This record gives sequence, structure tokens and C-alpha cells, in this order.
Amino acid sequence: MINPHVCSIEYFRGSDPLISFMRIRYNSPVILTFSIVVVLVQLVDTYLVPEFTETIFLVGGTISLIDPLDYFRLFSHVLGHTDWEHLLGNLTFVLLLGPILEERYGSDKILIMIGITALFTGILNVVIFSTGLLGASGIVFMLIILVSIVNMKKGEIPLTFLLIATIFIGKELISAITSDNVSQMAHVAGGTIGSVFGFSIRQTNRENELVD
Repeated sequence: MINPHVCSIEYFRGSDPLISFMRIRYNSPVILTFSIVVVLVQLVDTYLVPEFTETIFLVGGTISLIDPLDYFRLFSHVLGHTDWEHLLGNLTFVLLLGPILEERYGSDKILIMIGITALFTGILNVVIFSTGLLGASGIVFMLIILVSIVNMKKGEIPLTFLLIATIFIGKELISAITSDNVSQMAHVAGGTIGSVFGFSIRQTNRENELVD
């Protein structure tokens, strides 16, 4: 029977028992699938359909209530990026932090976190801002904040969380002043949602431990 959550590629190499069996495991289904999709979207935009990401994924300052594509963009804007530098910058953090969190919290929760973060930042951009929103920056900052409180213990606040929060807020304030055309709102919203997710999950786990 095939495990739906683990996909592996197995092959043999020679007679050396140390290297006779190797396995490539699809260890983080949600994060890996997300990463593959964003790369494919960027490839299509670069080599097949110019301005593909802006046409299909960009959330504008307004939406049409009768256009299904506008509702789709509220979620899908995290899949498109302005260029390869933008994509690789976000993808590095997603692949570095995502699998750790997916292994700890499970694929279902990570998928829900990504979906809620995407929807929240998309709606917030439409309601408050007139600029376009594109990219997984909100997801990245949600993961950064979330991973910083993974090992939080009862009655303690990790120094790493305080440092990351301070650096994060400081960077966003500086970026907002310099106006670098990156949606700082998405970063702040993603970081806020990561904090809410992290603390709520910890509280739920703590209550379950008390019941057990």
C-alpha cells in the first residue's frame, strides 16, 4: 500500500552495504508541492506567457464581486512573483523553515496556515491599500515567526522570538520609510498570523497534555 503522505524514489548502487540502498523521500508534501508550483508559475511567466503572474495572480487595489478570478487571486497571489530574485528569496526561507514546521504540526495544519495567511493578506490589501500584492512574503514571515516559538516552554518567552520580532518590526519600519515597492503589509500580516498560530497551537497542546 502506498502511503499518501510519503512518496519515495528507491534505487540500488553497487554491492557496498553502506550505499547499497538510497531513498529520496517526499518528506514535506505541502511545502514541496507549494515550492514546485511557484517555480512552474515563474517558468510559464518567463518563457511561455509574458505577464502571466500579473494577469492571473496579482491582487489589485479593488476587486469585482462578479469576477471569479478576483476571488481566486485572494488566495493565489502567494504563487506568483515579480521576478526570479523575488521568487528565490522567498523560496529559500520556505524550504528552510517549512519542512520543520510541517513535520511538527502536520501537513493539514500547515496547509490551513498558508491558506488563511494568503486570504487574510489578500483581503487586507484590497480593503486598505491601492497597490498590487504578489508573492509569498507573507507566508515567509508567518513561518519565521512560527518557527521561533516552536520550542517555547510554559511560562517562558524564547529570546529568539523577541530577537526575531524586534528585527522584523525594525526592518519593516525602515522599509516602509524607504518605500522599496515591497508590500510591508504582507510581511506584518504574515508575522502576526504566525504569532497567533504559534501561541494558539501551543495553548491547545498544553490543554491536551492536562487532559491526558
